[in-house]
Amino acid sequence: MAVETHGTGTLPQIKGVKDVPYDELFVSGHRTCQGCESALVMRHMVKASGPRTIVLGSTGCMYVANTTYYTTPWVVPWMHTQLGASGSAALGTAAGLKVLMRKGKIKDEKINVIAFCGDGGGADMGIGAISATLTHKDYNCLVLLYDNESYANTDIQLSSQTPYGAVTTFSPSGTKKRLMHTRWKKNVPGMLAAGHPESRYIAAGCAAYAVDLMNKIRKALELGGPTFVHTLDPCPKGWDYHPQYSQELGHLAVECGIWPLYEVIDGVCNLTGPTRQIAEGRKKRKPVVEYLKRQGRFAHFADEDVEHFQHEVDKMWTEWLIPGVIPFTIAAKDQTILKIDKKALHEEKTA
Repeated sequence: MAVETHGTGTLPQIKGVKDVPYDELFVSGHRTCQGCESALVMRHMVKASGPRTIVLGSTGCMYVANTTYYTTPWVVPWMHTQLGASGSAALGTAAGLKVLMRKGKIKDEKINVIAFCGDGGGADMGIGAISATLTHKDYNCLVLLYDNESYANTDIQLSSQTPYGAVTTFSPSGTKKRLMHTRWKKNVPGMLAAGHPESRYIAAGCAAYAVDLMNKIRKALELGGPTFVHTLDPCPKGWDYHPQYSQELGHLAVECGIWPLYEVIDGVCNLTGPTRQIAEGRKKRKPVVEYLKRQGRFAHFADEDVEHFQHEVDKMWTEWLIPGVIPFTIAAKDQTILKIDKKALHEEKTA
């Protein structure tokens, strides 16, 4: 039987599906596509945070679809903000609440502030505002980036989160040039974790692993300060697959090692879910072709493209110190490359 939650209190970690809060705070009234994983992220996000939450949404799929014809699925207070302003809106709201409580204008209580953005509004146009927000450690707010790997709201244009070789309206496959997009996906959570060591919590999640995602939302809100969570959201329209397979593709992205699940808590990286099982040798990583062949956006791939994609993912797991984050190296005087032992450095720092 599900557990019903009320009030503010703390947000304990969810041990299993039976412990998931019963309250539904993201309900009917939205206009998302069938199989929209981003809508599921919104549901899990506010279910984890509870009723004492203010939600801020920048322009994108989850703003437009959630505010159509004077209807909204949000049960909690919400506000729209501009495309690149999720970080600014989160910080401003958290600061405003703090001032009102200090002046006695409103009750001094815990109110969760969450601002969400898409990969266009967050990883591209809004990255500066998010970075600035993470420097203001006196204010409690969470920025959640839901990543469907394109500018999906405006007809699937290329973003910095679009994977290597994928077809979008800005990167069509042609007879003379098979691959129009040859850049690897920007690593936003890794970049923010490396660049903002004072941020207490930065994580990568996926709605296909609901309990893992909700626990990450709760940790981000409980630890306090400005925090960041990045989710991978399969998109039937943009990725070209049948809507019934959204959850399955989310699982495959993780099981193939393409989207590692992890969290960086006070500078220490913890792998979670199947990613941890793979890293510890308890689960075998699946070949990336299992993921790629299920999506029309990769239908033009030749064997050499699949091999390159597999090679890059393998390199991430075998050569980088922390899968999914970033390889740190130091060039010595003789030009040899020395890897930094992050674990040893952390132990030395805390000794």
